Amino acid sequence: MARHMLTSSPTTVHWGAFDAALPPVLEIDSGDTVTIEAVSGAPDVMPERRFAVLPELREIHARVRPIMFGHILTGPVAVRGVKAGEVLEVRIKDVRLRQNWGWNIIRPLMGTLPEDFPDRRLMHIALDEAAMVARPPWGIDIPLRPFFGVIGLAPPPAWGAITSIIPRAHGGNMDIKELVPGTILYLPVFNDGARFSVGDGHAAQGDGEVCLTAIETSLAGTFELIARPDLHLAMPRAETPTHYITMGFDPDLDDAAKQALRDMIGMITERTNLSREDAYSLCSLAADLRVSQLVNVHKGVHVMLPKAVLHG
Repeated sequence: MARHMLTSSPTTVHWGAFDAALPPVLEIDSGDTVTIEAVSGAPDVMPERRFAVLPELREIHARVRPIMFGHILTGPVAVRGVKAGEVLEVRIKDVRLRQNWGWNIIRPLMGTLPEDFPDRRLMHIALDEAAMVARPPWGIDIPLRPFFGVIGLAPPPAWGAITSIIPRAHGGNMDIKELVPGTILYLPVFNDGARFSVGDGHAAQGDGEVCLTAIETSLAGTFELIARPDLHLAMPRAETPTHYITMGFDPDLDDAAKQALRDMIGMITERTNLSREDAYSLCSLAADLRVSQLVNVHKGVHVMLPKAVLHG
């Protein structure tokens, strides 16, 4: 299978939105591997002196007009032969830093506690790739675990352009920190070719992403993209070497949890001879419901079920 490289530039990014009308900037075959460079941040979060900004990010700021408020995404990448109604299997092979700094911001009226934190605060954070730690100004090192907050496909054409901020069935701004190398992501396909885009690089993030952002940074990721005509999903799923993951996104956190839990119950019954009642009980005994994020309008919950409880 072929290997491809997609750099970030004014001609390879789209800013702020997913849209089925966006033309692909690269077309590959199912089973090919693509390394994608991504950048992060609008001009108002750039450091003034201490850190160097990637030249292509400056060029993107100057030449690319945001479709709406949101993330800078590299893509879309079309996968030949993938049809609407199928699934794209995304094998995350590698994620690496592209710069030695990241940023974190508190914005008025946003985040989990806007009533407690009414003022804007921007913080730049040094990233030590050799030690794989972040060094925030208060002096306690934070381990790095880079992943892409946004991984998604073009949405249904009828939706038109939708903000990159809100996660939905097409994936997008899921902010699930388990999406690291070694994880497989399964995304429902709504358009022929799938139209795969990534961005919103995170050097480190806690479940919840409570103040609005993680340590936002520019990353490069390597992905193997595989057509799965044998699968049909309503919502994204994932699996790590040790866990199965289902997801829910909704403005109401309870409804997001119910959505993710129902999908896990469905997945268990698909893979085993357990009844729905047994699967529900199994989730209560062995699965963990985690809050992915609380800050993207649609809140996120993901259910993590150890593979060992199904397969021994």
